[in-house]
Amino acid sequence: MKSRNLTLLLDLYELTMANGFFEEAPQKRGYFDLYFRKIPDKGGLVIYAGLAQVIQYLNELHFSESDLDYLKKLEIFSPNFLEYLRTFKFECDVWSVEEGTPVFPNEPLITVRGPLVQVQLLETMLLNIVNHESLIATKARRICMVARGRSVMEFGSRRAQGADAATYGARAAVIGGCSGTANVLSAKLFGLKPLGTMAHSWIQSFSSEKEAFMAWKKIYPHNCLLLVDTYDVLHSGVLNALEVFKQLKEEGIQSNLGIRIDSGDITYLTKQARRMLDDAGFKDATITVSNALDEDVIQNVLEEGSSIDSFGVGEKLITASSDPVLSGVYKLVATQENGEIIPKIKLSNTVEKTTIPGFKNLYRLYDDDGQARGDLLTLDGEKMRHNSQLFNADPNKTYQKKKLRGLQLKPLRVQVFAKGKLVYQEPETMEIQRTSQAKLATLPAACLRLKNPDIYDVYWTRQLKELRTQMIEQYSE
Repeated sequence: MKSRNLTLLLDLYELTMANGFFEEAPQKRGYFDLYFRKIPDKGGLVIYAGLAQVIQYLNELHFSESDLDYLKKLEIFSPNFLEYLRTFKFECDVWSVEEGTPVFPNEPLITVRGPLVQVQLLETMLLNIVNHESLIATKARRICMVARGRSVMEFGSRRAQGADAATYGARAAVIGGCSGTANVLSAKLFGLKPLGTMAHSWIQSFSSEKEAFMAWKKIYPHNCLLLVDTYDVLHSGVLNALEVFKQLKEEGIQSNLGIRIDSGDITYLTKQARRMLDDAGFKDATITVSNALDEDVIQNVLEEGSSIDSFGVGEKLITASSDPVLSGVYKLVATQENGEIIPKIKLSNTVEKTTIPGFKNLYRLYDDDGQARGDLLTLDGEKMRHNSQLFNADPNKTYQKKKLRGLQLKPLRVQVFAKGKLVYQEPETMEIQRTSQAKLATLPAACLRLKNPDIYDVYWTRQLKELRTQMIEQYSE
């Protein structure tokens, strides 16, 4: 496919506002926070993903001659602004949480600081990337959790909403815990494990199911994972698969043996198939199931005693179909003039939509055993002491105050760009997955539940809480 420049993947108002900033406030700087408001599926956490694509986008940010010709034809931008775009150079500072980190509502996952004319232009693309990939990584985490250590393979490309959703969604699914993907492009780009078996069309192309299996054995003798539900799982598919397995054994060929079931009563069929495989002496042969799976289906069939070694999960993972939107937003929280940071707030009738003003830092609080006991938002430059008072950000929590005593602060964010220069090395995708699993293990178990999880504690300092309260009062008079 033709290489694309995505710089114009933005909303028109970002350009018109940038034109206005260029004309009226060329020296003014802004601070924008990217965060989400609500956890999908009423879950306990979100797995943050998408930073690698954000970095790539910012590194390649430029306006082509074709872009400039188009913008000129709109006749709404000043000649000087268009010339500024022609020689555009990214000059912003960017801080971000590292990919794979479990995160919570209203925490600044990304903060961008720079000329208002630049930081405003980034809104749509940053949200497009982070909202999508974090959503899929979060769904994958839920699915992999209920699989109880069994492998989960991402099988969703054909049902994804477009090529990018399939390719980057597969990467996000692996960050969330999947063992690999059927998407070969994603596997190539991100160093993932490509996985797959065969389709029903392979079996249908031969005069019999047995002939199809034997042909597969001939081509792939060391990897015989056979799809057994084209005609009849128990009376045809498994029996023919056993014939292939027996021949491989007689020939002394060491092979990864297994069957895949893509339809029918999963619990009944896997139980019976397991018995047939074991009785024939193939206790190591694996059983993989697919067919419109999600965390609820997987949890149910495992509770029913299904005999399953791995899952292939497609459309309900790659589309996050049960709750397909992450409520990420990108909001101005401060401006800077003559070196002074001026906090900004956006009010609403609901607490959920009222922003948290100021340039902030984000920390995770750990006890002496390395277990996470909450997160903390501070204003930049605040000095924390062991007796500092913390205030719960959730007004519904019974215990609103907490002392920092006995807890260690670890920053959750790193600087990614400094004055437009990349200063961060993004880890490989599988390393992100391993780090994510380690970070999940430090969280309270009650926050990890799929149903009715406890709300993880996020705290503010007194200074941040008072600033927000004062600004609400100031602008609501």
